[in-house]
Amino acid sequence: MSQRPVALVTGAARGIGLAIAQSLIAAGYRVMAADLGADQAWNYQLGQSNDIAQALQTDSSLNENAPPFAVCTVDVTNAAACEQAVQKTIETFGQLNLLVNNAGIVDSGPITEFSEAAWDRIFAVNTKGIFLMSKAAIPHLLVADNASIVNTASIAGKKGVSNMAAYCGSKFAAIGITQSMAQELAQDKIRVNAICPGIVGTAMWLDHLIPKNNASNSAPVDFETQTQQLIPMGVAQTAQDMADAVLYLARAKNITGIALTVAGGMEMN
Repeated sequence: MSQRPVALVTGAARGIGLAIAQSLIAAGYRVMAADLGADQAWNYQLGQSNDIAQALQTDSSLNENAPPFAVCTVDVTNAAACEQAVQKTIETFGQLNLLVNNAGIVDSGPITEFSEAAWDRIFAVNTKGIFLMSKAAIPHLLVADNASIVNTASIAGKKGVSNMAAYCGSKFAAIGITQSMAQELAQDKIRVNAICPGIVGTAMWLDHLIPKNNASNSAPVDFETQTQQLIPMGVAQTAQDMADAVLYLARAKNITGIALTVAGGMEMN
């Protein structure tokens, strides 16, 4: 079995998931990057990191027979697909030490106008996905060193927001699932934590939340202005901030059951 720890990251094709995967590789993990569509462009993008390039040049244990990462397709709402992603990780790297349940989607709108199909889809990805991926991974985490699960929740899982009932509900659930699994798996030495991103300049905010909020605002503001208004520290969070939080939780051997907020003071409790 590989002596380098192995991580499986879902939702790894872009944004927060991509940053998590790249940071874990640079930190010495071997990573299975999983998302809905694995293609050559994504594979190339995943490998574009100066830290990763340097690791490949200086670490003789990384070669054709011990790649620093691989990619696979997964639909986290499908149990068989989740099992296949975990199995491919084991076949490729020989073990699994860290599962990062990062795959997630967003939609918003008044509760009276929100469709049942959209509601079901959000919960299928954001909550059922955690359940199915974790269920598939836990048998392998049970025999791994420093085993842990990190779920991507949200500050929307700590405080409800108007017109975001489905998303907030799914992220509140993600935190509850995290706490429950942390209690259940503590005796097996599997730690379970969550990160709660604030405002991150990814597609979720730039392509959906800000345009939708501005459409109903008589005086719309741009992303930078909005972050300065909403975040006490005045600066938007980055995908790298979230990757740093995941890496911290992956290494923190006596921390379990927390939902770590990374939001520049936007949410405090």
